[in-house]
Amino acid sequence: MKKIISFAMILVTAAVYSCSTVAVTGRKQLALVPDSELNTMSFQQYNQVMADSKMSSNAAQVNQIKTIGGNIQKAVESYMASKGLSKELNSYKWEFNLIDEDIVNAWCMPGGKVAFYTGILPVCKTDAGIAVVMGHEVAHAIARHGNERMTQGLMQQFGGAALSFVIKDQPAAAQQLFMTAYGTGTNVAALLPFSRLQESEADRMGLIFMAMAGYDPNEAPVFWERMAAAGGGSPPEFLSTHPSNTTRIADLKKAMPEAMAYYKK
Repeated sequence: MKKIISFAMILVTAAVYSCSTVAVTGRKQLALVPDSELNTMSFQQYNQVMADSKMSSNAAQVNQIKTIGGNIQKAVESYMASKGLSKELNSYKWEFNLIDEDIVNAWCMPGGKVAFYTGILPVCKTDAGIAVVMGHEVAHAIARHGNERMTQGLMQQFGGAALSFVIKDQPAAAQQLFMTAYGTGTNVAALLPFSRLQESEADRMGLIFMAMAGYDPNEAPVFWERMAAAGGGSPPEFLSTHPSNTTRIADLKKAMPEAMAYYKK
C-alpha cells in the first residue's frame, strides 16, 4: 500500500510540475524542486564560495561586472513583468561578484547569484562581451535548467519523492544532490555541463536579455568566435562546460532577428 501511495504522489507531483514552461521559449519542463528550497541551498553555497575565494580588488572591473549585471537584471525583470511572470523572481536575491582568478569562466546559481572570474575578461573585451556571458548565464537560472538537472538526480536517487521530505529526513543527501547537480565543492569553477537543448535555450534567452539591456546582440557570435580562438590547443574551462561550435554560432545568427526586435541603443 505504501508503495502504491508513494507512486501516486510521484505521478501527481510530476503532473503538476511538468506543466511549467520556460520563459521566452515556452518549452515544457520537469522541475520538481521548489524554488524556495533550491534558492536557500544556492545562497548558502554561493556565500561559502565567496568566502573561500579571493575577490577582485580592481574597482573598475568590479564596478563593470556589477553595472552590467544590474542592467541584465533590470532587463530580465522587465521581460518577466511583461509576461505576467514577476512572481517567479520573488525569491531572487541578485548578486554579481568578480573573483580574482585566472580562470576563463563565469556562472549563475539559482536565485540570481552570479560569479565572473577575471580570467574571462580579456576574452569578453568589451561591455557587450560581458553582457553576452552575463545574459547567457542568467538565462540558465531563469530557465531553471539547474532545477531540471537536480530533478533528474532526485528521481534517480529517491524515486521522485518530494524534496521537502528528502530535506527533512535526509538533509545531507539533499545537500549532496545539490552539490552534484551544480558541480560545486572542491572545484566550483567546473560546473557540470548543461544539455545541448539547455545551452541553445540559454543562448536564445541571453540574446534577448542583453538586447533589452541595451547591448548589441550581434556581439554574441563574435564573442563565441573569440572564445573558440582563445582555446588554442585545448579548450578553456568555459568551453568545457559550454559547447561552442559552428552550429552554435549559426544558431545565434539565426536567432538574431528576434533579439534585434528588443534592441534599443
